[in-house]
Amino acid sequence: MYASRDRTRADDYCRRFGGAQAYGSYDQAIDDPAVDAVVVAVPPACHLDLTVRALERGKHVLVEKPAFPRTADYAPAIAARDRARRVVIVGENDHYKPLAAGLRALLADGAIGDMLLAHFVTIARRLKASADWRNDEAVAGGDAFFEEGIHWLHLANSLGPRITRITGFRPEPAHGHRDAAETDRRAKTLMVAFQYDNGAAGALYYSREVPSLFRGLRLSKIFGRDGIVTFESNGLVIVARGKTFPRVSVPGLRDIRGYRAMYRDFLNAIRTGAAPEMSLERALEDQRLMDQVYRTIGDRG
Repeated sequence: MYASRDRTRADDYCRRFGGAQAYGSYDQAIDDPAVDAVVVAVPPACHLDLTVRALERGKHVLVEKPAFPRTADYAPAIAARDRARRVVIVGENDHYKPLAAGLRALLADGAIGDMLLAHFVTIARRLKASADWRNDEAVAGGDAFFEEGIHWLHLANSLGPRITRITGFRPEPAHGHRDAAETDRRAKTLMVAFQYDNGAAGALYYSREVPSLFRGLRLSKIFGRDGIVTFESNGLVIVARGKTFPRVSVPGLRDIRGYRAMYRDFLNAIRTGAAPEMSLERALEDQRLMDQVYRTIGDRG
Protein backbone atom coordinates (compact mmCIF):
# COMPACT_ATOMS: atom_id res chain seq x y z
CA MET A 1 0.00 0.00 0.00
CA TYR A 2 1.30 3.45 -0.92
CA ALA A 3 0.30 6.86 0.41
CA SER A 4 1.26 10.30 -0.84
CA ARG A 5 -0.07 13.83 -0.65
CA ASP A 6 -0.25 13.49 -4.44
CA ARG A 7 -2.71 10.71 -5.31
CA THR A 8 -1.25 10.44 -8.81
CA ARG A 9 2.16 9.57 -7.36
CA ALA A 10 0.64 7.03 -4.99
CA ASP A 11 -1.23 5.38 -7.87
CA ASP A 12 1.95 5.30 -9.95
CA TYR A 13 3.98 3.62 -7.21
CA CYS A 14 1.16 1.19 -6.54
CA ARG A 15 1.14 0.09 -10.18
CA ARG A 16 4.93 -0.03 -10.53
CA PHE A 17 5.56 -2.07 -7.40
CA GLY A 18 2.45 -4.22 -7.22
CA GLY A 19 0.81 -2.50 -4.27
CA ALA A 20 -2.61 -3.46 -3.00
CA GLN A 21 -3.99 0.07 -2.63
CA ALA A 22 -3.11 3.74 -3.02
CA TYR A 23 -4.06 6.65 -0.74
CA GLY A 24 -4.25 10.35 -1.52
CA SER A 25 -3.11 11.40 1.96
CA TYR A 26 -1.09 10.01 4.83
CA ASP A 27 -4.10 10.17 7.16
CA GLN A 28 -6.12 7.94 4.85
CA ALA A 29 -3.48 5.24 5.11
CA ILE A 30 -2.96 5.64 8.85
CA ASP A 31 -6.72 5.55 9.53
CA ASP A 32 -7.33 2.41 7.44
CA PRO A 33 -8.04 -0.50 9.84
CA ALA A 34 -6.55 -2.87 7.26
CA VAL A 35 -3.14 -1.27 7.79
CA ASP A 36 -1.14 -2.83 10.62
CA ALA A 37 2.22 -1.10 10.12
CA VAL A 38 3.41 2.15 8.57
CA VAL A 39 6.74 2.97 6.90
CA VAL A 40 7.54 6.67 7.32
CA ALA A 41 9.66 7.47 4.25
CA VAL A 42 9.40 11.25 3.96
CA PRO A 43 11.86 14.09 4.79
CA PRO A 44 13.03 14.06 8.44
CA ALA A 45 11.14 17.24 9.38
CA CYS A 46 7.87 15.27 8.99
CA HIS A 47 8.95 12.10 10.81
CA LEU A 48 7.88 12.89 14.36
CA ASP A 49 4.36 14.00 13.52
CA LEU A 50 3.65 10.98 11.30
CA THR A 51 5.24 8.54 13.74
CA VAL A 52 3.16 9.77 16.68
CA ARG A 53 -0.03 9.90 14.61
CA ALA A 54 0.49 6.32 13.43
CA LEU A 55 1.16 5.08 16.96
CA GLU A 56 -1.94 6.84 18.29
CA ARG A 57 -3.95 4.88 15.73
CA GLY A 58 -2.40 1.61 16.88
CA LYS A 59 0.06 1.05 14.04
CA HIS A 60 3.57 -0.34 14.23
CA VAL A 61 6.10 2.05 12.68
CA LEU A 62 9.31 1.88 10.69
CA VAL A 63 10.73 5.40 10.51
CA GLU A 64 13.65 6.12 8.22
CA LYS A 65 16.93 7.39 9.59
CA PRO A 66 17.72 10.05 10.62
CA ALA A 67 14.61 9.41 12.64
CA PHE A 68 14.14 12.97 13.87
CA PRO A 69 15.88 16.32 13.38
CA ARG A 70 16.40 16.95 17.10
CA THR A 71 17.41 14.80 20.05
CA ALA A 72 14.45 16.18 22.03
CA ASP A 73 12.08 14.62 19.46
CA TYR A 74 12.86 11.13 20.74
CA ALA A 75 11.11 11.60 24.09
CA PRO A 76 7.57 12.12 22.68
CA ALA A 77 8.13 9.31 20.17
CA ILE A 78 9.21 6.88 22.89
CA ALA A 79 6.29 7.95 25.09
CA ALA A 80 3.82 7.43 22.22
CA ARG A 81 5.33 4.01 21.48
CA ASP A 82 5.04 2.92 25.10
CA ARG A 83 1.45 4.14 25.40
CA ALA A 84 0.44 2.34 22.21
CA ARG A 85 2.44 -0.80 23.05
CA ARG A 86 3.54 -0.99 19.45
CA VAL A 87 6.88 -1.58 17.76
CA VAL A 88 8.96 1.30 16.41
CA ILE A 89 12.07 0.44 14.44
CA VAL A 90 14.43 3.00 12.96
CA GLY A 91 15.26 2.23 9.33
CA GLU A 92 19.02 2.05 9.76
CA ASN A 93 19.68 -0.55 7.09
CA ASP A 94 23.47 -0.15 7.52
CA HIS A 95 23.11 -1.87 10.90
CA TYR A 96 21.78 -4.97 9.13
CA LYS A 97 24.20 -5.07 6.20
CA PRO A 98 26.13 -8.32 5.75
CA LEU A 99 29.22 -6.11 5.94
CA ALA A 100 28.32 -4.90 9.43
CA ALA A 101 27.45 -8.41 10.61
CA GLY A 102 30.75 -9.73 9.23
CA LEU A 103 32.81 -7.02 10.91
CA ARG A 104 31.05 -7.56 14.23
CA ALA A 105 31.75 -11.30 14.03
CA LEU A 106 35.46 -10.80 13.25
CA LEU A 107 35.97 -8.40 16.14
CA ALA A 108 34.01 -10.60 18.55
CA ASP A 109 36.15 -13.60 17.52
CA GLY A 110 39.35 -11.66 18.19
CA ALA A 111 40.52 -12.03 14.59
CA ILE A 112 42.89 -9.04 14.90
CA GLY A 113 43.45 -9.06 18.65
CA ASP A 114 42.97 -5.88 20.63
CA MET A 115 41.41 -3.18 18.47
CA LEU A 116 43.61 -0.09 18.21
CA LEU A 117 42.50 2.07 15.27
CA ALA A 118 39.58 2.29 12.85
CA HIS A 119 39.57 4.17 9.55
CA PHE A 120 36.24 4.56 7.72
CA VAL A 121 36.11 6.18 4.28
CA THR A 122 32.97 7.12 2.34
CA ILE A 123 33.84 9.54 -0.44
CA ALA A 124 32.03 10.11 -3.72
CA ARG A 125 30.88 12.94 -5.96
CA ARG A 126 27.10 12.76 -5.68
CA LEU A 127 25.57 16.20 -5.95
CA LYS A 128 21.86 16.79 -5.48
CA ALA A 129 19.76 18.73 -7.96
CA SER A 130 18.96 22.30 -7.00
CA ALA A 131 15.28 21.47 -6.37
CA ASP A 132 16.06 18.46 -4.16
CA TRP A 133 14.49 18.75 -0.70
CA ARG A 134 17.85 17.88 0.88
CA ASN A 135 19.05 21.37 -0.06
CA ASP A 136 16.56 22.77 2.47
CA GLU A 137 18.19 22.01 5.81
CA ALA A 138 15.01 22.88 7.70
CA VAL A 139 13.36 19.95 5.90
CA ALA A 140 16.35 17.60 5.85
CA GLY A 141 17.25 18.29 9.47
CA GLY A 142 20.79 19.38 8.67
CA ASP A 143 23.57 19.22 6.14
CA ALA A 144 24.69 16.24 4.05
CA PHE A 145 26.51 14.56 6.94
CA PHE A 146 23.44 14.73 9.18
CA GLU A 147 21.08 13.45 6.50
CA GLU A 148 23.32 10.70 5.11
CA GLY A 149 26.55 10.52 7.06
CA ILE A 150 24.65 9.37 10.14
CA HIS A 151 24.42 5.94 8.51
CA TRP A 152 28.20 5.69 8.37
CA LEU A 153 28.54 7.02 11.90
CA HIS A 154 26.22 4.24 13.01
CA LEU A 155 28.36 1.65 11.23
CA ALA A 156 31.42 2.90 13.11
CA ASN A 157 29.44 2.79 16.37
CA SER A 158 27.83 -0.63 15.86
CA LEU A 159 30.78 -3.03 15.68
CA GLY A 160 30.86 -3.96 19.37
CA PRO A 161 32.88 -1.17 21.03
CA ARG A 162 30.89 2.05 21.45
CA ILE A 163 32.07 5.57 20.73
CA THR A 164 32.42 7.66 23.88
CA ARG A 165 34.10 10.85 22.60
CA ILE A 166 33.80 12.45 19.19
CA THR A 167 34.92 15.65 17.47
CA GLY A 168 34.07 17.03 14.04
CA PHE A 169 36.25 18.92 11.58
CA ARG A 170 34.66 20.56 8.54
CA PRO A 171 36.52 22.21 5.66
CA GLU A 172 35.26 25.57 4.47
CA PRO A 173 32.25 25.00 2.15
CA ALA A 174 32.73 25.92 -1.51
CA HIS A 175 31.09 29.34 -1.41
CA GLY A 176 30.47 30.60 -4.94
CA HIS A 177 31.61 27.36 -6.54
CA ARG A 178 29.47 26.50 -9.55
CA ASP A 179 28.22 23.22 -8.09
CA ALA A 180 27.58 24.75 -4.68
CA ALA A 181 25.74 27.74 -6.13
CA GLU A 182 23.66 26.00 -8.80
CA THR A 183 23.27 22.39 -7.77
CA ASP A 184 23.98 21.35 -4.20
CA ARG A 185 24.20 24.14 -1.66
CA ARG A 186 24.78 21.98 1.42
CA ALA A 187 28.02 21.51 3.31
CA LYS A 188 29.08 18.13 1.95
CA THR A 189 32.39 17.23 3.58
CA LEU A 190 33.20 16.37 7.18
CA MET A 191 35.80 14.39 9.09
CA VAL A 192 35.11 13.09 12.57
CA ALA A 193 37.61 11.69 15.07
CA PHE A 194 36.49 9.55 17.98
CA GLN A 195 37.49 7.23 20.79
CA TYR A 196 35.86 3.93 21.74
CA ASP A 197 35.07 2.59 25.17
CA ASN A 198 37.79 -0.05 24.68
CA GLY A 199 40.44 2.66 24.24
CA ALA A 200 40.70 2.37 20.45
CA ALA A 201 40.63 5.50 18.30
CA GLY A 202 38.97 6.05 14.95
CA ALA A 203 38.18 8.48 12.17
CA LEU A 204 35.45 8.76 9.56
CA TYR A 205 36.09 10.60 6.29
CA TYR A 206 32.84 11.66 4.62
CA SER A 207 32.38 13.69 1.44
CA ARG A 208 29.88 13.97 -1.37
CA GLU A 209 31.90 16.37 -3.51
CA VAL A 210 35.17 14.48 -4.16
CA PRO A 211 35.51 12.51 -7.42
CA SER A 212 36.06 8.80 -6.75
CA LEU A 213 36.52 5.54 -8.60
CA PHE A 214 33.15 4.09 -9.68
CA ARG A 215 31.42 6.92 -7.80
CA GLY A 216 32.27 5.65 -4.36
CA LEU A 217 34.58 2.60 -4.31
CA ARG A 218 36.77 3.07 -1.22
CA LEU A 219 38.67 0.95 1.30
CA SER A 220 38.34 1.18 5.07
CA LYS A 221 40.39 -0.58 7.74
CA ILE A 222 40.31 -1.71 11.36
CA PHE A 223 43.72 -2.19 12.97
CA GLY A 224 44.47 -4.51 15.88
CA ARG A 225 47.56 -5.70 17.73
CA ASP A 226 47.41 -9.04 15.89
CA GLY A 227 46.22 -7.98 12.43
CA ILE A 228 44.17 -5.78 10.14
CA VAL A 229 40.69 -6.01 8.65
CA THR A 230 40.42 -4.28 5.27
CA PHE A 231 37.01 -3.89 3.70
CA GLU A 232 35.41 -2.16 0.77
CA SER A 233 33.32 0.54 2.40
CA ASN A 234 30.10 -0.44 0.62
CA GLY A 235 30.41 -4.10 1.60
CA LEU A 236 31.76 -5.85 -1.48
CA VAL A 237 34.62 -7.71 0.24
CA ILE A 238 36.31 -8.17 3.63
CA VAL A 239 39.94 -9.29 4.07
CA ALA A 240 41.11 -10.20 7.58
CA ARG A 241 44.86 -10.66 8.16
CA GLY A 242 45.78 -11.96 11.59
CA LYS A 243 48.03 -14.62 13.07
CA THR A 244 46.70 -17.23 10.67
CA PHE A 245 46.25 -17.19 6.89
CA PRO A 246 44.30 -14.22 5.51
CA ARG A 247 40.56 -14.70 5.42
CA VAL A 248 38.67 -13.30 2.45
CA SER A 249 34.88 -13.10 2.50
CA VAL A 250 32.24 -11.66 0.23
CA PRO A 251 29.48 -10.59 2.63
CA GLY A 252 26.79 -11.13 0.02
CA LEU A 253 25.20 -9.24 -2.84
CA ARG A 254 21.66 -10.51 -2.32
CA ASP A 255 21.05 -8.23 0.65
CA ILE A 256 24.12 -6.02 0.39
CA ARG A 257 22.26 -2.98 1.74
CA GLY A 258 20.59 -4.85 4.61
CA TYR A 259 16.96 -4.13 3.82
CA ARG A 260 15.76 -7.75 3.94
CA ALA A 261 17.36 -8.32 7.33
CA MET A 262 15.93 -5.04 8.63
CA TYR A 263 12.39 -5.95 7.65
CA ARG A 264 12.82 -9.44 9.11
CA ASP A 265 13.75 -7.84 12.42
CA PHE A 266 10.71 -5.53 12.19
CA LEU A 267 8.33 -8.42 11.54
CA ASN A 268 9.91 -10.54 14.27
CA ALA A 269 9.50 -7.72 16.78
CA ILE A 270 5.83 -7.35 15.83
CA ARG A 271 5.17 -11.08 16.13
CA THR A 272 7.12 -11.74 19.33
CA GLY A 273 7.02 -8.43 21.17
CA ALA A 274 10.82 -8.35 21.38
CA ALA A 275 12.59 -5.05 20.93
CA PRO A 276 14.08 -4.58 17.45
CA GLU A 277 17.84 -4.20 17.19
CA MET A 278 17.41 -0.67 15.80
CA SER A 279 15.11 0.65 18.50
CA LEU A 280 14.51 4.32 19.16
CA GLU A 281 16.90 4.07 22.10
CA ARG A 282 19.67 2.68 19.88
CA ALA A 283 19.14 5.43 17.29
CA LEU A 284 19.21 8.01 20.08
CA GLU A 285 22.80 7.00 20.84
CA ASP A 286 23.82 7.98 17.31
CA GLN A 287 21.83 11.21 17.50
CA ARG A 288 23.69 12.22 20.64
CA LEU A 289 26.99 11.59 18.89
CA MET A 290 25.77 13.83 16.07
CA ASP A 291 25.01 16.55 18.60
CA GLN A 292 28.59 16.33 19.89
CA VAL A 293 29.96 16.58 16.35
CA TYR A 294 28.01 19.73 15.54
CA ARG A 295 28.79 21.34 18.89
CA THR A 296 32.49 20.99 18.14
CA ILE A 297 32.17 22.70 14.73
CA GLY A 298 29.96 25.42 16.17
CA ASP A 299 26.62 24.76 14.48
CA ARG A 300 24.04 22.16 13.48
CA GLY A 301 25.12 22.04 9.82
